[in-house]
Order: sequence, then structure tokens, then C-alpha cells
Amino acid sequence: MAAKFNELRDAITEIEKDVNNFYNKGNKAAGTRVRKAMQTVKALAQEIRNEIQDIKNADS
Repeated sequence: MAAKFNELRDAITEIEKDVNNFYNKGNKAAGTRVRKAMQTVKALAQEIRNEIQDIKNADS
């Protein structure tokens, strides 16, 4: 799971520049890249949630 979490953290770090460009400079292309990256973040977060739930249920 640590690998997935690190992948999630890296994905967020990578889009930081585009977030800044979209909100502070009005760069619409950067906004598109942020939206796409957020879909990846969402998928990674869901995978982590499912893995945690599976581990939790296995202990029961």
C-alpha cells in the first residue's frame, strides 16, 4: 500500500505547477491538465480505500 500512497503523493506534487498556472495566471490548458490529473488522483485514492477495506475485513 505504501507504493500506492507514494504514487498518489507524486501525482499531486506533479500537478501543483498546473494548479498555480490555472488559478493565478488563467491558463485554461493548465486547468485541463489538472482535471485529467485529478481523475488519476481519484482512481488512486479509490484503490487505496479498497485495499484498506479489504485488509480491515480480513482481520474480522
